[in-house]
Amino acid sequence: MAKNGKSADSRQLKSYVDPFRVDGTKEFHLKSQKPGEKGDLDKETANRIIDANRGRLRDLQEKLYAHDRWSVLLIFQGMDAAGKDSAVEHVMSGINPQGCQVYSFKQPSTKELDHDFMWRTTKCAPERGRIGIFNRSYYEELLVVRVHPDILAKQRIPQELVTRNIWRERFEDIAAYEKYLARNGTLILKFFLNVSKDEQRKRFLDRLEDPAKNWKFSLGDIAERKLWDKYQAAYQDLIRHTSAKHAPWIVVPADHKWFARVVISSAIVSAMEKLDLKYPEVDKNDAGELKKVRAALEKEEQADIRNSRAKKSGNA
Repeated sequence: MAKNGKSADSRQLKSYVDPFRVDGTKEFHLKSQKPGEKGDLDKETANRIIDANRGRLRDLQEKLYAHDRWSVLLIFQGMDAAGKDSAVEHVMSGINPQGCQVYSFKQPSTKELDHDFMWRTTKCAPERGRIGIFNRSYYEELLVVRVHPDILAKQRIPQELVTRNIWRERFEDIAAYEKYLARNGTLILKFFLNVSKDEQRKRFLDRLEDPAKNWKFSLGDIAERKLWDKYQAAYQDLIRHTSAKHAPWIVVPADHKWFARVVISSAIVSAMEKLDLKYPEVDKNDAGELKKVRAALEKEEQADIRNSRAKKSGNA
């Protein structure tokens, strides 16, 4: 065990994260990211890393809850069939569900459209000591709404406020909100599951061929696929404008789900270990009370043993 309780292989985990981390310090080009990257790993080795990360994450989450100072917000974005649901399921499967809150944001309701675009997600932000997971998020405003401008009209924003600067303004709004969260003790990690167009087609075909997966498919998925280039441009723009050291994007190679899970789990573990989470220390007064409780329980145990022996002797 290394200093500060960090495992000796923390550096190795960083090697699965740093190549895909975008924090605003360098220029970003989505086309330079390879969705099929495997990081010189094979599937068997990757699964061992994922299992180890689950154990580390379980311990970190327990400390996060007990420490009760930090909260963690994990945001998952990606095209249809990028693997967001399965990534959440596999990476987070070992943690205590009482300390984790998962929200999936679909098409906004009439009530949600009567509020600002971040209202429905803001009220779901994680409490101190807990991990919050957004499966899609307020970033849909810079993706679906930007690619389909007609949706903007349904938000009933005063017309004089809907200018050609609206997307830049929303970049600023989101960046300011994430800085606010970070300043109040929320660790933010944003994952873009970068799947290739060819791999998406294969996954769509798998859904059609497997009756158990037919429910996952809709004709709308094909309509959105035709807008692939527009979505890629929108993703590049939002990642460029909303990346920061306190709220980085991890552009996850998603063609191989097992490698995507290595990157995601390694990023979460590495970031949470930097928080230096600790169990609360018991003060002297409480320690004295605990000794009294221990003494009382031990006395009770001895009495039970004596009573049990007496009953046995009487029965004999």
